[in-house]
Amino acid sequence: MDAFDEARRNFLIKALGSGLFATGAFGITVPAWAMGQIPRELPPGKSIYKLKGSVKVDNKAANLDTQIKANSVIETGKNSNIIFAVGRDAFILRSNSKLEMQGDNIFISSMRLVAGKLLSVFGERKKTERLGIKTTIATIGIRGTGAYVESEPDQTYICTCYGTADLASVTDKQSRETVMTYHHDAPRYILADAPTGEKIKSAPVINHTDEELELIESLVGRSVPFAFTGDYDSMRKTKY
Repeated sequence: MDAFDEARRNFLIKALGSGLFATGAFGITVPAWAMGQIPRELPPGKSIYKLKGSVKVDNKAANLDTQIKANSVIETGKNSNIIFAVGRDAFILRSNSKLEMQGDNIFISSMRLVAGKLLSVFGERKKTERLGIKTTIATIGIRGTGAYVESEPDQTYICTCYGTADLASVTDKQSRETVMTYHHDAPRYILADAPTGEKIKSAPVINHTDEELELIESLVGRSVPFAFTGDYDSMRKTKY
């Protein structure tokens, strides 16, 4: 058994222990998983693992053979989503979302979540290669992190699922914070309308799961850096 087959076996064990098969998390049917279609690292030249509904890449309708580059623009419509990877980074972009990426070939240097919801996992970067995520009201500096972001006109939600992130309001230099987390320890709202120095607020863990993080980590040959506990009731979301 090679190293990645071992990782797939561990994923299956953790999924069984967490009740994944009972709940049908992230919209994948139980029979397909039961027959061994465990997510594997995407092969070279392959960008998209799964898509549903109306998805555009660089203003063209996407399919499973569409190539996504580090400078692509991705849009999803109502009741739509896409699960994809670029280089060593992987993502779930949910419904009614627009993501603009900047980079070269397969190395993403920055991202702008214009609207919507994005779950991301990022490969390790050098200190000089830190990636930034921007929304209309916030900037998020990523350092080898799993992160979930929701971008709305009046607020940004950010859960640093694991790793380190530098959070800042784009309109208030006094509202900034660095969070270091192991397992969803410091979710935050960054608000448009709040007093100076108070635009970053504590938040609950919402709309993303450990199973989803493990799924997209597996697409780039990694696994989440924590043990599954099987207690995801506060985070579970069955539809994108």
